[in-house]
Amino acid sequence: MGMSRPSRPVLLTTAATAGALVLTALVPGSATADPTPRPVTREGSPLGADRAAKAPEAAAERALGSALSPGLIDDRGRGYPRERKLDAPPENPADKSIKLGLTPYHGIAPKLNELQRLGDRVSVEIAGRSAGGHPLYLVTVTAPESARETARQERMRERIENAPSAAAKDKAIKASYKTPVLINNNIHGNEWEGTDAALKLIERLARAKDKKSRSLLAHNRLYFNITANPDGRIAGTRANANGFDLNRDFITASQPEARAIREIAVAKQPAVMIDLHGYVNGTLIEPTTPPHGENYEYDLFLKNSYANALGMEAAVNGRGYTREKDGVKPAVIPFRDQEEGWDDWPPIFTPQYLPFHGAVATHTIEFPMQVNNAVYESQPVAELRRRAAINVDIAGAAMRASVHFAERRRTSLIADQIEVFRRGATGAKQVPVSAETVPGVPGIGPEDVYTTNFPRAYVIPAGSSPGGRGQRSAPAAARLVDHLLANDVRVERAAHRFRLGGKTYPKGSYVVDMHQPKRGLANVMLADGRDISGKVSTMYDISGWSLGRLWGASVDSVKRGDLDGLRTREVRAAARVGYVAPRGDLRLRLDDPREIAAVNHLLAEGVSVRGGRDGSAIVPSSARRAAVVAARKYDVAFDATKAKGGAALHRTRVAAAVTPGELFALREMNFDVVPVSTAVLNSGFDWKGTDALLVSAGLDHGGLNAAAKAGLERFLTRGGGLVGRGAAGAAMNTGAKLLAVQPVEGNGDANGVVRVANAGGTVTGGAPDHSFVYSPMWFTGLGSGVRVEQRYGTGNPLVSGHWRALEDGGGGPASAAGRASVVSGAARGADVVLFGTEPLFRDHPKGVFPQVGRALLKVGR
Repeated sequence: MGMSRPSRPVLLTTAATAGALVLTALVPGSATADPTPRPVTREGSPLGADRAAKAPEAAAERALGSALSPGLIDDRGRGYPRERKLDAPPENPADKSIKLGLTPYHGIAPKLNELQRLGDRVSVEIAGRSAGGHPLYLVTVTAPESARETARQERMRERIENAPSAAAKDKAIKASYKTPVLINNNIHGNEWEGTDAALKLIERLARAKDKKSRSLLAHNRLYFNITANPDGRIAGTRANANGFDLNRDFITASQPEARAIREIAVAKQPAVMIDLHGYVNGTLIEPTTPPHGENYEYDLFLKNSYANALGMEAAVNGRGYTREKDGVKPAVIPFRDQEEGWDDWPPIFTPQYLPFHGAVATHTIEFPMQVNNAVYESQPVAELRRRAAINVDIAGAAMRASVHFAERRRTSLIADQIEVFRRGATGAKQVPVSAETVPGVPGIGPEDVYTTNFPRAYVIPAGSSPGGRGQRSAPAAARLVDHLLANDVRVERAAHRFRLGGKTYPKGSYVVDMHQPKRGLANVMLADGRDISGKVSTMYDISGWSLGRLWGASVDSVKRGDLDGLRTREVRAAARVGYVAPRGDLRLRLDDPREIAAVNHLLAEGVSVRGGRDGSAIVPSSARRAAVVAARKYDVAFDATKAKGGAALHRTRVAAAVTPGELFALREMNFDVVPVSTAVLNSGFDWKGTDALLVSAGLDHGGLNAAAKAGLERFLTRGGGLVGRGAAGAAMNTGAKLLAVQPVEGNGDANGVVRVANAGGTVTGGAPDHSFVYSPMWFTGLGSGVRVEQRYGTGNPLVSGHWRALEDGGGGPASAAGRASVVSGAARGADVVLFGTEPLFRDHPKGVFPQVGRALLKVGR
C-alpha cells in the first residue's frame, strides 16, 4: 500500500439494441465481465491468519522496487532539492493577515521562491488546491539527495509499512533512514501565526552552516504545510471557502484541503507531527485528557508525545513571555494538568488522524495571545501586532523543539513506527498503558486505558446470496471501498463465493483483512464505536461517527474466522456498479446520495419520472438513453421494473437556511439550492420558482417582518413544502402553524450513532437502521394526520457516542427511546417533513442523506 492507484476503469459500454442506446450489463464478479483490477501484490494468494508465516512480507518487498509511490506529484526519478518557481498571486490588500503584520497569502509564493534560491536544502511541491482554488504549498527541507538516494529512502519507507518485521531488523533503516517530521500550519484560517513561524524556521535552516544543522538535515526530512487553509487566511475565517472547519473533516475528507493532508500522511509517513493553532493561554500542548482513541497503539504514542510535550513546554516557557506585563501564562499539558475536556477520541482532528499512518508523536499546539474574531476589530493595530509577534515566536519555539526531539530520538521513533505497523500486520494485541509499559510518564491511571478487540475481518458484501447476506446499496459499498483505499487501508475482493463467520457471501464481496499495517484506521472507520457516556462528563467534539453504520453500505464485522483458502485479489478501486436494463421501464433506487443526484439530473433534463411507493424513482423506457448518461456519470444502476409509479416527481428548487455542511451535501445530491436566512427573507425574497423550504439554522420565524411573514405564508398555503431539521426547523413549523407536534429537545451536548426503526414509504423506505444525532430531538403530542416516518430504537438507542440525561433526569436516550425521530404530514396546503436527527451533519452520514433528498422530492410542488 501507499502506492499510486490508477483512476477507476470505466466499465459501462454502449451498444445499439432495438434502436435504443443501452448499457452492456456488466455484473460485478461475473465470469464474463469481472471488473476487479489486477492485484498489485499477492496475486490470488490465500488471505489467512497465518499469512505472515507464509512470507507475505517477501511478496510485499518484491513489489517495492517497481511500485514506488510518486508522492503528491510525479517526481519519481528525481532527488532533492526539487526547485519549482511558483507563480505569485495578485496582491490582495484585503488579506486579513496584513493588519497583524504577518505574511499575506500573496506574499508566500515569492518568499518560497526566495528560500529555494538560498541553497540546496529547500524544495516546494503543490499539494493540491483549496476549496477557493488557492495552491497548497508543501515545503521539504533536507540535505541534498541524489535520485538514487531518494529512491532508496522511498524503498525503506515502503518497507517500514509493508514489511515491518523485516524492517525492524534492517540495519540500513536504523542507520540511514531519514525521519519524516510534518509541521502543519493555519488549518484554521484565522489562527495565522504558524505560517510565519514556519517560514522563519525554513529560512533559518536554509542558511545554517553549523554542524548540528547539517547533521539534522542529513538525518531528517522536515515537511511544512505552509498554510492548510489559504481561503480562511485571506478572509480571516476559521473555515475554508466552503464554510468547513477543516480540523473536523479527516474521517470524511469532504474538503480538498483535508484530502491533501491525507495524501501527505500516506506519501510522507511522518513519525512526528505538530499542528499549530490559537488561542489558549497558557500555550496548550497535547497529549490530551481521557478518553483516548481506543484504536491507537497508545502506549507508543503516549511515550513519545509526552516526551516531546515536555521539550516544547521548556522551549515555550523559555522564551521569557510569562512575565506579568506580557500577559502570557505558563504552558499547559492537558494529560498532566487537566482531568477531562480535551480528549483525543475522534479521528476528525489532524493530530488524531495522523497516528493511524504511523505518527508516534502528534500534537495540537495552541499559542496564547488572541488576535482573531472580536479582538481583531477591537484592539489597536499595535497591540494586535505585539500579540501576533509573541505567537510567532512561541510557535517557532515549539517547532524547533519538535525538530530537535526528532533528531535526538530518530532511531527509537522509527522503531516505534515500525512496531505500530508490525502489530497491525501480525494481529498482535494492543499494549495497555501503565507505569510499567510507558515509563517516565507520571499520573497514568485506569482512566487512561482504552483498547479494543479488533475483529478478524470486515466483509462488505456484493449482490445477494441465497441464505446469505446481501448488499443494501452497491453505490454506497463502492464509495466506502474507494474511501478506505484512499486512506491507505487494504481491501481485497473474493474470487468466489465463500462462507465466513457463519454467513455466506457472494463472489465479488470485499474483504478487509484486519491483519494489516493500518488496522487502526480500518477499525476506526468501520467499527460501531463505543458508548462512552459513563466514562467522562464532557467531550470536546463528536463521539460517534461509524462509516460502517452511517455510509449506507452493508458491512459485517467478523470476530473470528479462518481466512485460509479464501482466494482474493487486492483492489485499487471499487468495481463500477453502473447499469441500465436493456428493456422495459426502469427503477432507480434512491438509497444513496449518488442516486438522488442521478434522479435530479434526469429531472433537470426534462425526463418524466414518477415516485415509487418505496421511495424509488420509476423512469420510462423511452428515457433509456438519458438513463445511460446518468448511470455512467453517477455510477448507479437502473433495473427493469413493471411498476408504473405514483405521483410525478419534479425538479425541486430549494430555499435553504442550513449549515455549510448541509448546503454542501444538498449540492452533492444535485439539488438546485438558494441559501436564505432571516435577513434574506426580510429584504424581500422572491419565492417564485421555489418548491421547498429547508430550515435547520439561520431562519427564525419570530424575527421575520410583516412582509416576509406574508410572503412565506403565501408560499406555504399555495403548495410550497417545508423540511425542517432540529430546533430551528421545529420552530419554523410551529411559527407557521403547520403540523400539530410537540418537539422535545434532548441534551444539547449529546451526539452519536443511534438505532432507529423505519416505517417505510417514500421518506424512509429501505433506509439504514442507524442514524446520527447532534443535539437530538424527538416529537410527541402527534396530532391528526401526522405520520411517524422513523422512531428511535427501544431500550438505549445510542450505539456509540456521548449522550447523558440532564440534571432533571430527562433529555437522555431513555427519554428518546421509541419516540418519533422523523415525522411528516400535510397542513394548510403544505407538505411537511421534520427531522429530530442530524442527517446531513458535516457532509458525513452519507447513508442518511437520501432521507432528506426524498423528503425534498416529496414536498416539492
